[in-house]
Amino acid sequence: MPMDMDRHDETVRQAARALGRSGLAHAYGHCSKRLDAERFLVCAPIPMGLVTDQPGTVVPVSGPLPEGVLGEVDVHQAIYARRPDVGGICRSMPPAVMALSTQGVVPAARHGIGAYFAPGPALWDDPRLLRDDDSARRVAEALGDLNAIVLRGNGVVVAGDTLEQAVVLSWFLEDAARLERDVRSMGFGPQSGLLSPDEIVARTVWAGGVVERMWRWLTSLPAG
Repeated sequence: MPMDMDRHDETVRQAARALGRSGLAHAYGHCSKRLDAERFLVCAPIPMGLVTDQPGTVVPVSGPLPEGVLGEVDVHQAIYARRPDVGGICRSMPPAVMALSTQGVVPAARHGIGAYFAPGPALWDDPRLLRDDDSARRVAEALGDLNAIVLRGNGVVVAGDTLEQAVVLSWFLEDAARLERDVRSMGFGPQSGLLSPDEIVARTVWAGGVVERMWRWLTSLPAG
């Protein structure tokens, strides 16, 4: 395997482990990294927290999925095809996001970390698995230009400029969901305590190592 592919593969393995070990995914989920306009690299089809040295699989942005690749990876294909700005995608099952989604609720922008998803995240109001091209295409369309779409009772798909950013945004979304759950459990209404549009703009910044610091922490989490 060429050296540059080794580097891409290691990033995908790190991302998979980070998602699994941080509790954002269990036995199910997958992540991928765009290689170029026509290809991306998806993690091995095993529980992400158990990924060690298993290589990923190169997948075409259009066309049939390679043998052994999980069926829901067609969602990655649809998003990469529609969004040339996306460099990485995470499909995970964060517990607080999942709980809220069963009620048709997505986290609102209530704190700095939640501001990154305004005016979203989007909500896909269908709990069925996404294992066909039509469903994948419609989810990609529903995502639009946002960075996350919550699937009712079925986890979340997060898209980032890079895979590292997508992993960080996945953690941010779960943190926003925990906050949303806690605020509502305290009896506050859905419109109480929201950030203003100016506050959202002021907090949605990537300077100062926002991705790098969280990526370092998430990729340093121990197994188990």
